[in-house]
Amino acid sequence: MGNSLLQAFIDWTGKIGLNYEFLAGGYEAQIWRGGFITTLYLIVLLIPVSLAFGLLFAAMLTSSRKLVSAPVRAFIEITRNTPTLVQLMFSFLVLNTLVSNVLGGAQNNPLSPFFWVVAVVGLHVAALHADAIRAGIEAVPEQTVEAARAIGFTRLQILRFVEAPLAIRASLPALVNNLINLVKLTTVGNAIAVSEITYASIMVWTQRDNVVELMIVILLFFSAINLAVARIGHWVEKRLAVPGFGVGS
Repeated sequence: MGNSLLQAFIDWTGKIGLNYEFLAGGYEAQIWRGGFITTLYLIVLLIPVSLAFGLLFAAMLTSSRKLVSAPVRAFIEITRNTPTLVQLMFSFLVLNTLVSNVLGGAQNNPLSPFFWVVAVVGLHVAALHADAIRAGIEAVPEQTVEAARAIGFTRLQILRFVEAPLAIRASLPALVNNLINLVKLTTVGNAIAVSEITYASIMVWTQRDNVVELMIVILLFFSAINLAVARIGHWVEKRLAVPGFGVGS
């Protein structure tokens, strides 16, 4: 049944001038499906990684100790002022080589290209999250913080139970935009041969000369995922909205 539908799809698209015949071939179809799965895996992994580090960086940014906040501010400035592709190439070609040298050769280096994509893209988006959450923390009314301090909360407790929950609510629109950007940034893995969807598609179209067909699918694929991310983000915004405070109030 599945093969019949697939063949019907290939025949129908062939009539309108599109070549999806590779779907009927075992090896190329397998590479392409693997690309989809790798991209989805990257997205599922990168979202929590970026949010966790974003929250950590925001907490460090709002610290009154320069020794804590200054290194994070320097990292954020470098990260947001340089292209993600350059950061990835630098990390893979320079840092990864240094790690290999320290460990006595590439054969002893456990860090794969996939790891570097997760690390670089995750920290890049975390830097963007951090500034958004920091702005949210600074928007928390001083009276609210004073009230928490008056009942005996420590600085860490105020951050954890008062400022962070309110800041995340206020920062949600910016966080959702950052997550949409994160989905698109997974394609930089192509530069260091991580077999995500664009890399897999290139592997196919170099054999089949069907760039148009594959680009149509890639465009629809990322549009569908980012539409889902935006809709989920909007739903979360409405669920967490605090009347009288922040967006959605």
